[in-house]
Amino acid sequence: MLRLTPPGFRRLLQAETFEAEYGGAEANVAVALAMWGEEAKFVSKVPANELGQAAVNKLRRYGVDTGSILRGGDRLGIYYVERGADRRASNIVYDRMNSAFACSEAEEYDWDKIFEGADWFHFTGITPALGKRTERITQTACEKAKGKGVRISCDVNYRSKLWSEESARAVMENFLQNYVDLCITNEYQAKELFSAPREQVAEYMSRKYSLGLVAFTYRKTFDATHNMISGAIYDGEHFYRSSEYLVEMVDRIGGGDAFAAGVLYGIGNRYTLEQTVRFAAAASCLKHSVEGDCCLVDKEQILQLADGGDLAQVKR
Repeated sequence: MLRLTPPGFRRLLQAETFEAEYGGAEANVAVALAMWGEEAKFVSKVPANELGQAAVNKLRRYGVDTGSILRGGDRLGIYYVERGADRRASNIVYDRMNSAFACSEAEEYDWDKIFEGADWFHFTGITPALGKRTERITQTACEKAKGKGVRISCDVNYRSKLWSEESARAVMENFLQNYVDLCITNEYQAKELFSAPREQVAEYMSRKYSLGLVAFTYRKTFDATHNMISGAIYDGEHFYRSSEYLVEMVDRIGGGDAFAAGVLYGIGNRYTLEQTVRFAAAASCLKHSVEGDCCLVDKEQILQLADGGDLAQVKR
């Protein structure tokens, strides 16, 4: 997607110019993994024009395989980000109706080629939220992935501006029950969407949907600038939790995607689950120090923070 942000802390009502970026939930995960040396492929459809090419170029710049991105359709999806400050929360306005991807069909994609040599397929709840076409694309992708023995991860990523809780619950429960091996969510989503009890949320999600792993992000919001963030992973028996990080936000967007990428990276590199959640939470923390959607932070910096190191000093 194209991300447009007013400069500084201007509100959308004040905006006369915008800073342009490219990103999106799954794209952010792919960029982070590629930054850390993993092979990452992104699948979508963008218009065959300069904006579509610019979005593809952003992914290529950081080493993401763009060979399965289709060209066509009328427009690139857009979202506008209004940065929050002090007690004023950040705000997002979506302009995604009839985007090239939202209007694409499952049959357009070469699923055998897409999943050739793949270990993981990752998607978020934002994708099926875009409409029946993208719900069917997600369903087809999950079926094809399962058929090839590819493990599936899903970040629930509920967005109330895209669909209702009732619609999200019905669709996401199908994916969790039938396809997903690793679910990434937070306590609010688990309680509100999936009726998890206040206690033993992880145990409830793991048992109800027969999930191999459940990963959680936690966020204490003091104001729009200062948050306390951490993460956890549950494997059906043991619960592993990271350190808490007090973060002064440079950019509020993308922290959850960095966490998801960190979990996938840790699992793919045979980290213990304790090491994995520490790496993922540190990645999420450091992403908030970077403007834009993506976690453009070296894995060595993440590992240093995860191990309790001090990153505040100038590197000379």
